[in-house]
Amino acid sequence: MSRTTQDVESSPSLTHGLKQRHLSMIALGGVIGAGLFVGSGAGIAAAGPSIVVAYAVSGLLVMLVMRMLGEMSAAYPSSGSFSAHAERAVGPWAGFTAGWSFWVLLCTAVGLEGIAAAKIMTGWLPGTPEWAWVALFMVVFCAANLAAVKNFGEFEFWFAALKVGAIALFLVLGVLAITGLLPGTDSPGLTHLLGEGGFLPNGGEGLVVGLLASVFAYGGLETVTIAAAESQDPVRGVASAVRTAMWRIALFYVGSMAVIVTLVPWDSKAVVDKGPYVATLDHLGIPGAGPLMNVVVLVALLSAMNANVYGASRIAYSLVERGQGPRALGRVSGGVPRVAVLASSVFGFGCVLLSYWRPEDVFPWLLNMIGAVILVVWIFIAVSQLRLRRRRLERESPERLAVRMWAFPVLTWVALAGMVAAFVLMAREPDTRVQLYSTGGMTLFLAVVGYARQRTRAGNTESAGSTGS
Repeated sequence: MSRTTQDVESSPSLTHGLKQRHLSMIALGGVIGAGLFVGSGAGIAAAGPSIVVAYAVSGLLVMLVMRMLGEMSAAYPSSGSFSAHAERAVGPWAGFTAGWSFWVLLCTAVGLEGIAAAKIMTGWLPGTPEWAWVALFMVVFCAANLAAVKNFGEFEFWFAALKVGAIALFLVLGVLAITGLLPGTDSPGLTHLLGEGGFLPNGGEGLVVGLLASVFAYGGLETVTIAAAESQDPVRGVASAVRTAMWRIALFYVGSMAVIVTLVPWDSKAVVDKGPYVATLDHLGIPGAGPLMNVVVLVALLSAMNANVYGASRIAYSLVERGQGPRALGRVSGGVPRVAVLASSVFGFGCVLLSYWRPEDVFPWLLNMIGAVILVVWIFIAVSQLRLRRRRLERESPERLAVRMWAFPVLTWVALAGMVAAFVLMAREPDTRVQLYSTGGMTLFLAVVGYARQRTRAGNTESAGSTGS
């Protein structure tokens, strides 16, 4: 049986250095990403109070995706996660396409998060060059990921603990302010929710823009299924993370959006300029809360950088292990795919340099190219789950179903319909249409290359078999 189709529980070359506490906090912290703290302001400005509905709808879709991914990852733990599942369920070309498109997304995201973190640092320390801060962050997280997987786990554990604590405190303060129990504040009632243009101030178009913004804010949830392959108990870790995804999404995303639009006018410039969380705390007049939240935003960005360097290196390593990439990226020493870590970090820093060297053409083209990758990955997840559940898990290995997709196959098809609807909405909006076409071009290119590689390898295998006989 070929390397590309055999069922590999996890690569023997990687260590199992992540403890259950690491995996639990990675799952928890992965929900509270940079997209929530930094990117949600634009969604609020577009959708107004209806952003709560947008995050609830997209949150339901994400829950379904995570449940499907959890089912497959608990059955077949792999550092390749959805890429390995797509290869097993659909074919090597699908694993190639899903894996390398996600690698480009993660590496580019590392650069973007580095730039955003550097802007915060230069705001605190004017006159310092942004590129120097980005370089410092890249070196720190590259070094941490080169050393041992437990270093990544420790960084994420404490980053996540700070993010969870901060957003929990934000929610408590927000609820107290809404109910009029916070000293020095009066309850706003429904003034901001129903006044100033109403619940849908920009109509259905505004809700659509907010919905698309909220979909892409959920990026980062996949990291826990990648990390599970290097944990001490992959099946238990994935099962626990997926089963608690619902309340985490409802509390952190939908809950915080509800607090923000209830307390702050949705059209306040501060929501976009400062970020919705800092704007809310400043609006409440809590001394020092705004600057403190900026620290939390910085931590969220650094956490995302760390997680994306890790995720990109493991996706690349898994692809090479399955014969889908340059062999050099698969070299492991000390239980770490160090060449893959270096390559991913260098690509990420290259994206940062492009933002300075070619800000008018190449860099925007790169951003557009990764704009809809997460939706492409989700479609591969849904299709893979449909095929694996029916062909393998139920017939051959029902004992592997430690996590089960709800109401299969109905909700899987509902999720697929939701993804198609998101593509249609992107095609309708001028700002996202270019992203859709650019991502589509990259996906098509990778699919053609992957399929050509698959046919070539199949032909070589047949030739070898004929020669041997």
